[in-house]
Amino acid sequence: MAYYRRAGDVPPKRHTQHRTPGGALYREELMGEEGFSSDSSLLYHVGVPSAIVDASPWDLPDQRLTENRPLLPRHLRLHDLGSGDWKAVDAVTGRRLVLGNADVRISYVVAGETSPLYRNAVGDECVYVESGSATVETVFGPLVAGAGDYVILPRSTTHRWVPSGAEPLRLYAIEATSHIAPPARYLSRYGQLLEHAPYCERDLHGPGDPVVVEEADVEVLVKHRGGQHGVTGTRYVVPAHPFDVVGWDGCLYPYTFDVADFEPVTGRVHQPPPVHQVFAGENFVICNFVPRKVDYHPLAVPVPYYHSNVDSDEVMFYCGGDYEARKGSGIAQGSISLHPGGHSHGPQPGAVERALGAEYFDELAVMVDTFRPLGLGEGGRASEDPGYAWTWAGRGPGG
Repeated sequence: MAYYRRAGDVPPKRHTQHRTPGGALYREELMGEEGFSSDSSLLYHVGVPSAIVDASPWDLPDQRLTENRPLLPRHLRLHDLGSGDWKAVDAVTGRRLVLGNADVRISYVVAGETSPLYRNAVGDECVYVESGSATVETVFGPLVAGAGDYVILPRSTTHRWVPSGAEPLRLYAIEATSHIAPPARYLSRYGQLLEHAPYCERDLHGPGDPVVVEEADVEVLVKHRGGQHGVTGTRYVVPAHPFDVVGWDGCLYPYTFDVADFEPVTGRVHQPPPVHQVFAGENFVICNFVPRKVDYHPLAVPVPYYHSNVDSDEVMFYCGGDYEARKGSGIAQGSISLHPGGHSHGPQPGAVERALGAEYFDELAVMVDTFRPLGLGEGGRASEDPGYAWTWAGRGPGG
């Protein structure tokens, strides 16, 4: 995100001496993408950011993926993955893998406990808050997140989730092996969001001022590349708390974006999914379908036409309102539909006729389209509705 921010105490010139009130040097750290060829920020630490005093393996939750074979559209009920002891579950170690491939992994968690300090060294994270609220404490400063917020966490941002309020914190975590950013077509050649973009810089909320925490021998969990499934973990012990930054500036930092600030594009006839795009990663896109006025041609058909995903798997997470095209399928809030490449999908029987004449859809869904096939994770297998594939025909095997 080429949108400059500055927080805390930074020197007037980069790569120059910056001293504590007692005369000691602060340690300058460059956090940058793509080597030295893309967005970056400079952080000024009290301690040495490279220092570690211990390291051991961190065993991640089950990361196995099984192929979608036979090739089927699938309905996953994510609310089945929550448990009665959610207050003892945290937003990092409690994640259950739902779907994934070599480019992106999608997990779900219902949490109530403060998470360990953590950073993802595999790629950026885009975490959608379905419900509940939290403070996301980061090395840059705190983010306040609530229902409807996307929380964008750049690769290797040390942070932890601190739930707030009485209700469970429900998170839909999209973990990339790349970076996640606004689509290139929304940006000027210098990185400013353009007039036709459905949101602007004012809608992106960066962290508050950095907070220095004094604590010794602190554990930090690191998710990184390697292992049998392409991702593994290490548990570091660092001699001083990683939240020791007195100031930072640059164009790389975590931020939140409220889905309610997305301005939908509508037309006389049905608009294709790219108008709903909010972010992009390598080999996948993220879209959101928000409450909106719908098609106003006198003969318009407001629900989607049937379509074949020639190049992608489509994952729709239904997180609010009433999604018109899926009525009669068993899908409800907290559901995922997976419509894989090679399967033609569209409205459920009767949905087209019911939608004729509609002027407004009160629906909220987050969509991930991937350009490589997705496998089912442990959470996906545990929450599947086995009858969904047959709902268009009204009968299945032996019926």
